[in-house]
Amino acid sequence: MDTLQKLEILSDAAKYDVSCSSSGSSRPNTQGGIGNAAKAGICHSFTEDGRCISLLKILFTNYCIYDCAYCVNRRSNDVPRAGFTVKEVVDMTINFYRRNYIEGLFLSSGIVKNADHTMEQLINIAKHLRISHKFNGYIHLKAIPGASKELIREAGLYADRLSVNIEIPTEANLKMLAPDKNYSSVIAPMRWIKNGIDEYQEERRKSHRIPLFTPAGQSTQLIIGATPDSDRQILSLASSLYRHSDLKRVYYSGYNPVNLKDNRLPVLEKPPLKRENRLYQSDWLLRFYEFTVDEIVNETHPYLDQELDPKLSYALRNPHLFPIDVNKADYHLLLRIPGVGVKSAKMIVMARQHRNLNSDNLTKMGVTMKRARYFLTCNELPSPSVQDFKPEFMRMLLTANIRKKGIPDALQMKLSL
Repeated sequence: MDTLQKLEILSDAAKYDVSCSSSGSSRPNTQGGIGNAAKAGICHSFTEDGRCISLLKILFTNYCIYDCAYCVNRRSNDVPRAGFTVKEVVDMTINFYRRNYIEGLFLSSGIVKNADHTMEQLINIAKHLRISHKFNGYIHLKAIPGASKELIREAGLYADRLSVNIEIPTEANLKMLAPDKNYSSVIAPMRWIKNGIDEYQEERRKSHRIPLFTPAGQSTQLIIGATPDSDRQILSLASSLYRHSDLKRVYYSGYNPVNLKDNRLPVLEKPPLKRENRLYQSDWLLRFYEFTVDEIVNETHPYLDQELDPKLSYALRNPHLFPIDVNKADYHLLLRIPGVGVKSAKMIVMARQHRNLNSDNLTKMGVTMKRARYFLTCNELPSPSVQDFKPEFMRMLLTANIRKKGIPDALQMKLSL
């Protein structure tokens, strides 16, 4: 099998791993070296000089000793198999870079022989690129669950980002679908990576000669819809990982029904993309809007609303908090107003020091007034608030606006009162 045939198989096999995005790291070029990694991004992003940055995303091999129910590359599947050599991946990365096809590499792999052997192969590729070719572009390596602490630490010296995929949100369901895996083999590498980042950052404060260690941090992936885990369980796990493992990103991947004959898996016609999108929106609220998991989902509402985004759903479940006076509320409360973003909330806090704000001021600050008008009050805003409607009317009104189908007659009459 030639390299092109391998590339076709192993690039297609890598498409189910979504745990990669903008680089988040700066690795400048060095004298006599090639490439650079910029914080502007790596996946179809742009550098400051206008260059489009692309990522070579491949598996080292899709041979695998594991038999995970949700994976297309599991050992019991009859799929075309291929595997690169270390030299092939290194040469391909350098040649693609020289042709301006790519600016970085995302490298994962099936498990061959054992976790340590597989991790060694990925490290050798990164080491050859960094040392032999002085490649300073972005490298994202998959940290193989079950690999030794020493190998994980070594990988962090050559990779910009490491990711360890949890895949299934609860350990019981992970053992059911992936009997060769366990949570400890995933959590331990995350802990080692976090400790390594902390230690090297502390040492670099004393001397810049200390090498970089995973400067873009670590990430993970959760598969959505392959198990009956609720959105509350998923977001609780994500929140815990952000707090305790200092992850940069948790990626959510709607389960793609690739193994239709496995009775351990649900019968789906297509991935649950809407649910995936709601989880990403919720994740954003956790990371940037100071929301807690229990504000987004709780025991009474363990699943996200598929019709409304989670911030709007929260507002409708808590009408007693609204309308919020934008001229008096603190930053934390401003972030809970649908239609008000992080940037707008900061601008409101700064601007109101000089004058009382009105609806025109809010519009200029980027507030989406079509949505926000029912949840805030200011100097002259005459609109009825969420308090003037029954919950079912409010929901109909907002979903009608979101779908751009116009406002129902009953609601128009209510608005005119």
